[in-house]
Amino acid sequence: MDVDTILHLSGFALYAVLFFLPFVQEDVAVVAAATASMMQVEPVSVIFGVVLAGLTVSDVWKYWLGYFARNHAWAHRFAEKKGVSVAGDLVRNDLIKTLFAARFIPGTRIPTYIACGFFKTPYVRFCLFVLTSAFIYVVLTFSLFHSVGAVAGEQTKYWLPLIAITIVLGYLGIRWLRHRNGKLGPMTPISDEPDRSVETTKVDDTHHNVPSNIKKA
Repeated sequence: MDVDTILHLSGFALYAVLFFLPFVQEDVAVVAAATASMMQVEPVSVIFGVVLAGLTVSDVWKYWLGYFARNHAWAHRFAEKKGVSVAGDLVRNDLIKTLFAARFIPGTRIPTYIACGFFKTPYVRFCLFVLTSAFIYVVLTFSLFHSVGAVAGEQTKYWLPLIAITIVLGYLGIRWLRHRNGKLGPMTPISDEPDRSVETTKVDDTHHNVPSNIKKA
């Protein structure tokens, strides 16, 4: 579903799409919400709240993929995603900076949130930082769209979403080309550490209570 299709929706249908779209593609959801708010198809405050709720819910549940991966074979494959081991080092050393960086670097969110669960970051603290970073992200996007839209006029609703999506897809393409033949995970923009198995990641059992062996499928 593209932005133009979403903009033809209204009422409950629009709200439902903006809430659930972040589970598939967060950046497109925020762009669509900002565009819809600029076109005033529904109250801006409601659109803002719905997409913010969708972003938050779509992120906080990923914590449990990492948490259950510690002891359950079915979840362990999620902890083996590229970048989780590096993200684990980062969240244990500087949780706030890592979560905020992940919010604005496409491709790093999933491994970061899984790592938070795997290394047992306090869940309430994790949720608070995820919500805060999502709020800042949505505010910045809405502010940009409305400020630029006010200057550029009616045509903004067509070219601004296109530019935003093009930038995101271009960035992801460059990252894919850079890492496809290497072992560097998606966290490399904020860390030079190579990706590795989470089982080889050193963890202090006294503070993190990580079992020595993880049951694999």
